[in-house]
Amino acid sequence: MNETIEDELTKKRNMLYYNQLVMNERKAQVFKKKKRAKKTSFGSQKVEFKDFLFIPENWEFAAYTFYVVGVPYFVGAVFLFFFVAGGNYENFKLLNMNAFLIIWMIGYEIVAVFSLIWILILYLQYDPEDVS
Repeated sequence: MNETIEDELTKKRNMLYYNQLVMNERKAQVFKKKKRAKKTSFGSQKVEFKDFLFIPENWEFAAYTFYVVGVPYFVGAVFLFFFVAGGNYENFKLLNMNAFLIIWMIGYEIVAVFSLIWILILYLQYDPEDVS
């Protein structure tokens, strides 16, 4: 008789242990599903410059050099022409255009401000449910 009571107790303990294993397994599966369904934040997105800029194949170095050096210089020169020289070509010719770094820095600041405004607009339009 003692063996049957002990057998029953062992069976109940084993069932309890088995049930705990099953519950832990189910919790782990639910946690994995929740973890996968986690929404991505705006800052954790992958950014590819090719999505925003025209960059020809095998010409990446030249394109990036143009975008980093040429665009800010051009924007700075346009700014100087319209806002400093007042849109007058004679006044613009009087400016020292040999100061490449100064003109580039003026253009860089303008491009940076517009880039930050664009990033802010993209952030405000961001919907994490659209990202797959």
